[in-house]
Amino acid sequence: MTLLLRNIRLGLEEPEEALAARAAQKLRIPAEAIKRCKPQRRSLDARDEADIHYVYHLELDLTGGVSAEKALLRKSRMPQVTVLHRRRPVDPEPGNTPLPHRPVVIGFGPAGMFAALKLAQMGYQPIVYERGRDVSRRHLDVLKKYYQEGIFNPASNLLFGEGGAGTYSDGKLYTRVSDPLVHSVLKTFCDHGADPNILVDAKPHVGSEKLPTICRHIREHIEELGGEIRFDACLDDLRIADGVLTAIQVNDQWESVGPVILAIGHSARDTLRMLAAHDVALAAKPFQLGVRIEHPQAMVSKWQYGACANHDRLPPADYKLVAKNVAGDLGDLFSFCMCPGGTILPSNESVGQISTNGASKSKRDGPFANAGLVVTITPELIGDDPLAGLDYQQKWEEAAFKLTGGSYKVPCHRASDFLAGKLSSGKLETSFPLGGQWCDIRECIPAEVSSALEKGLRLLDKRMPGFAGDSGIITGPETRASAPVRILRDKETRLSTSTQNLYPVGEGAGYAGGIVSSAIDGLRTAFALVGEYAPAKC
Repeated sequence: MTLLLRNIRLGLEEPEEALAARAAQKLRIPAEAIKRCKPQRRSLDARDEADIHYVYHLELDLTGGVSAEKALLRKSRMPQVTVLHRRRPVDPEPGNTPLPHRPVVIGFGPAGMFAALKLAQMGYQPIVYERGRDVSRRHLDVLKKYYQEGIFNPASNLLFGEGGAGTYSDGKLYTRVSDPLVHSVLKTFCDHGADPNILVDAKPHVGSEKLPTICRHIREHIEELGGEIRFDACLDDLRIADGVLTAIQVNDQWESVGPVILAIGHSARDTLRMLAAHDVALAAKPFQLGVRIEHPQAMVSKWQYGACANHDRLPPADYKLVAKNVAGDLGDLFSFCMCPGGTILPSNESVGQISTNGASKSKRDGPFANAGLVVTITPELIGDDPLAGLDYQQKWEEAAFKLTGGSYKVPCHRASDFLAGKLSSGKLETSFPLGGQWCDIRECIPAEVSSALEKGLRLLDKRMPGFAGDSGIITGPETRASAPVRILRDKETRLSTSTQNLYPVGEGAGYAGGIVSSAIDGLRTAFALVGEYAPAKC
């Protein structure tokens, strides 16, 4: 067996090689009694800038084997040391129902990708339809045509294409989901090129420059296992007879189908409207909307680390902030998707819109830090029509586009000027790849968000002086933090409550929020499909 020893501290000047000796000291055993000492989890505790340190959970094997480990447990009676129990997910036994057609996956973001990978691994030979392009062509469309030439492609952008919106996020793999599949997801990323440190770090992060290659490797693995990924393949329509999905129309061609995993992502608004037209069961859900604020990274690190801000063992600092009850009935203003050393990115899927997101490269060594500052918009505010949230998001994105003269530049407002009620002027520096333009940010966000932002910025500035000063640049709007629609499904079968053969998954279906939770949702649905059907015979 293996022991788990929790909460071992190391100071910034202490190397990880000291962990075994520190563990032996804690357990009151000789250092040579430890055969293997491996970090199982590593986190940074910077709550007190006078005492910044790392905290480790350690896997330990003793030289005396199981008998020595049992003796230590009996003797120590320390709650910090226990037997390590690994929760390993077990693949389901395949069902007996014959597949009428190869299973179909719509969308190749994290949910669709991991669903397709699991189906391929278990012999089901899935066919994936992705409306965007493979990552190589997508890279050209985004980095050259859009960023350099200002040519936006509604079919190939930062949201649509291989890997979905996750490809050009920065690969934050932290999740609050407690599921044994979390480790499986992280391991899959490592197996396809991610840094193994993501298996240990409490806040694992891949990096926006590495994700495209990892996505390509996963796709190639699926293809090697008999799966098929078809790009530039947009779902146009469905054929539903007596509550059963029988065919799909892709690029104007109809195809008969059996089970279909619908992993469309949170920005396939045209697809969601098409589902509503076919009376697929949808419901409005709360979602987040606000702005994205940017500061010099050096300022953020100084806030968090104080005199240790430039220490070479400290990563660029992040933050997680909440301004309580500043949004009235909507509750709190809070930070979302904080990106140390990162870049603000455009996250629109259609022409004539501006929306923001954030990302960081693996080293997080850019000069700026950014984060969303959002409130939760409820159906009670805008109406409980399932599509009301989509219309509400789009309204503010189009307002932002008009505000900057249709240039795809991002609206910008100094935090200090926003609070003073005046327009900003002077030199503008932002990481947004298409540049920024001074505007009144109030004109592209709801009044409820503007009011919460005014109150919240003042509170946050007291905690971190300068947060709402001249160096804080507000951009926006931040509209794609979460989906405003849920495609209703049965909890056990994971099938649509209205439409047989249809399995809604991931963030776009309203059941996940981020890469890891989306991947897990895709895997769980693949398990449900496997448990019902026998493998494909093709």
